[in-house]
Amino acid sequence: MILNAANLKTLNIAFNAAFKSAFAGAETMWPKVATQVPSTTGTEEYGWLGQFPRMREWVGSRVAQAISTHGYTLKNKTYESTVVVPREAIEDDQYGLYSPMISELGSSAAQHPDELIFQLLQNGFSTACYDGQNFFDSDHPVLDANGNPQSVSNTGGGSGNPWFLLDTSRSIKPLILQMRRPAQFVAKDRPTDDNVFDDNEYRYGVDGRWNVGFSFWQMAYGSQQTLDTNAFNAAYAGMSGLQGDYAKPLGIKPKLLVVGASNRASALNIVSVQRNAAGADNINYQAVDVLIVPWLP
Repeated sequence: MILNAANLKTLNIAFNAAFKSAFAGAETMWPKVATQVPSTTGTEEYGWLGQFPRMREWVGSRVAQAISTHGYTLKNKTYESTVVVPREAIEDDQYGLYSPMISELGSSAAQHPDELIFQLLQNGFSTACYDGQNFFDSDHPVLDANGNPQSVSNTGGGSGNPWFLLDTSRSIKPLILQMRRPAQFVAKDRPTDDNVFDDNEYRYGVDGRWNVGFSFWQMAYGSQQTLDTNAFNAAYAGMSGLQGDYAKPLGIKPKLLVVGASNRASALNIVSVQRNAAGADNINYQAVDVLIVPWLP
């Protein structure tokens, strides 16, 4: 290939198309468990976390539901990935060998939120959420009917590979993907670029700004106990019975069982088998969906 402006522009367009096609075609899991929230600054504060708005009979004047102010903030981070194409590869018409790498840039960029979201979920046993407690904890403070603080749990404890039961039925999901700047394809392929002039190479990459965080702990249950029917039933009952401040039912509906490869068989046996080995009906059959995540153990 003659390295002139027209040919380099054509190559850039081809690489850009390969990136976009792979990005659009990548299978992502984060939308099942997280809500994307737009960001317009370097750091966003989620002061509204901690209050579930509830409907009430309108008798007399309206009652404003004060939103508890929490200091939960998410600072955006910048991420990038870059591949290098030697100048000789383009001169010798071997740039097609690098198209799969450009496509992988697209796939990697699309799935990067998956990695962050499910790593955060796994770290929820030791990472604080809006109320100052670990996201999965036995000591979340909730006010009882008399206004006295009580400790509420959303964890089964244990020390094995984790599994999670989530309520994904609401407009806000248990996790947050905060998006400041979506992933975009960039290129340094002009003859005057330093990498071309000094290093005899062209560079193509992707970069963007985002971060992940927790929303309502009440919508998630995490356990490191052995995943079996008893543990699942305890998790389901614990979530379904959760109440907000002043003993108001939250209407939590467990919808998704999230596991890694090690808990795959157990999860499917619990909710995907219609009858057990003895022929009895499985009361948990299709009670929730199962999401098997490669980012979890």
